[in-house]
Amino acid sequence: MYETSDFLPTTRKELQARGWDEVDVILFSGDAYVDHPAFGGAVVGRLLESLGLRVAIVPQPNWQDDGRDFVKLGRPRLFFAVSAGNMDSMVNHYTANKRLRSDDAYSPDGRPRMRPDYATVVYCGMLRRFFPDVPIVIGGIEASLRRVTHYDYWSDSLKPSILVDSGADLLVYGMGEQPLTELVARLQSGERIEKITDLRQTAFLSPGEAPSSPWEDIELASHENCLRDKKLYAANFRHVETESNRFRARRLLQRVGRHCLVVNPPYEPMTETEIDASFDLPYTRLPHPKYRGKTIPAYEMIKFSVNMHRGCFGGCAFCTISAHQGKHIASRSSRSILREVEEITRMPGFKGYISDLGGPSANMYRMKGIDMEVCRRCSKASCIFPKVCSNLNTDHQPLIDIYRAVDALPGIKKSFIGSGVRYDMFLHRTKDEKVNRSLDEYMEELVTKHVSGRLKVAPEHTADTVLSIMRKPSFDNFGRFKQRFDTINRQAGLRQQLIPYFISSHPGSRNEDMAELALRTKELDFQLEQVQDFTPTPMTLATEIYYSGYHPYTLKPVYTARSKEQKLQQRKFFFWYKPEYREAIRQDLRRMKRPDLEQKLLQGNKRKK
Repeated sequence: MYETSDFLPTTRKELQARGWDEVDVILFSGDAYVDHPAFGGAVVGRLLESLGLRVAIVPQPNWQDDGRDFVKLGRPRLFFAVSAGNMDSMVNHYTANKRLRSDDAYSPDGRPRMRPDYATVVYCGMLRRFFPDVPIVIGGIEASLRRVTHYDYWSDSLKPSILVDSGADLLVYGMGEQPLTELVARLQSGERIEKITDLRQTAFLSPGEAPSSPWEDIELASHENCLRDKKLYAANFRHVETESNRFRARRLLQRVGRHCLVVNPPYEPMTETEIDASFDLPYTRLPHPKYRGKTIPAYEMIKFSVNMHRGCFGGCAFCTISAHQGKHIASRSSRSILREVEEITRMPGFKGYISDLGGPSANMYRMKGIDMEVCRRCSKASCIFPKVCSNLNTDHQPLIDIYRAVDALPGIKKSFIGSGVRYDMFLHRTKDEKVNRSLDEYMEELVTKHVSGRLKVAPEHTADTVLSIMRKPSFDNFGRFKQRFDTINRQAGLRQQLIPYFISSHPGSRNEDMAELALRTKELDFQLEQVQDFTPTPMTLATEIYYSGYHPYTLKPVYTARSKEQKLQQRKFFFWYKPEYREAIRQDLRRMKRPDLEQKLLQGNKRKK
């Protein structure tokens, strides 16, 4: 059994037990401390420790008292590191209807309000109050997605880069191992943090003009001009997204008052050696002993799962994954994956079942360009929209091999794929018959051996106009996939279900589109369960459309349901089979002058088998 000494210290007593009178970095996190590679605080802490630093962590500090949690470990030698946690604090706290959530999956026993709204800003404010001269480095998804002028749904306003409100010295965006490793080396060599202006994958505020750099620059519309002109704001996003995904990216500059925001280009994707090194750090894979007797829901969901890669080249308009992790895939070696699975088999409570062998999208492992020089010149946000790129290697054989290698390990009864799959990729056909065979073999392997009765997939909508804005394939692909899924199940004697995910109120979606969605899913014998209203989150294409009313790539107007009433009108079509919605749907269809939809949708309702 692990002891407190096996974790990063969290209290003065734990520091003293190690004989430390000073630490190099103190990390403040909005999440409970779980020493697992799925939790950003643990990854950063273990990385800094591997660089030879003394690291302490303060999980979920109390910001509402006299600030004792912010001073209890004293002054770090190098810097404070601040993260809101694995989620943006506002997404963590509020529903799409801006209602306060009743629980927090990243807190002990799901307890809510263990972190403040805009946690990064609040934590930095407290640290500046007590330690005005100690450098602060911010990161994590909240800082990453708020690195330039961004729309904040919860205040319904444009906010400047989070560097302005937080007063932090440096922002690390994306996955932090590469920039943090270089930052530590340079600080250890005696460089001052304010002089480190050429570090990739970081952002900072420069008084006056931007310092010189080796990169080409793009000047974004200033924060003040964005406040005045929504179309200028929308146009900014195209540059931000494009440069985030390029191998040879340019530096972004944006005027904010008397300062210049500087966003340096990202690193190239992590190599297999680099990503293995991060996942192979000495995690205990357990919550800190301070939580004994308590349950951390997010941990319970992933404790017997394995993340095999980072990045997603889907480029979905509503998703933040590529904005944070990048579109290029960084895959772990099979050795590293199998080593982690073997560790899981020795964990308390493990009964032989791996809950997920996945990633941001489960079936992108080891995928990249056939000719990487083509990828180096590419600036597209998606490799599979509007169609699968001819230069993308979609061979699923490495996935099949790793699934089978995991299942062959002693102590493993079954491994499941809990992450979402991009079914459009294995419906795609290439000129390489070997690859085509792998696509068919993968689907059969997935359906017959790695589904726990229900497979979750995300067509998201049925209307081609909406799907085009979403950067998702035609719904016809889902119909083809369902036919193949049903055939495999029938041949294998299985009775498994498809659980499709859909979104209402997405930019471009109108009430008539939702009525068509209801009918098409009814015809496929679905009564929808996994549904949600679109939630605008910083730095997604859909959010920029929602706020500005313009598509950033065309600067043409796009309709979006914005009011609570408009959103409820769309959402009700998901539940056409419920008696309480029938009359409202009927009246809506009559206003649309769509008696054909009224007859097909509301007459002869059939209960799902």
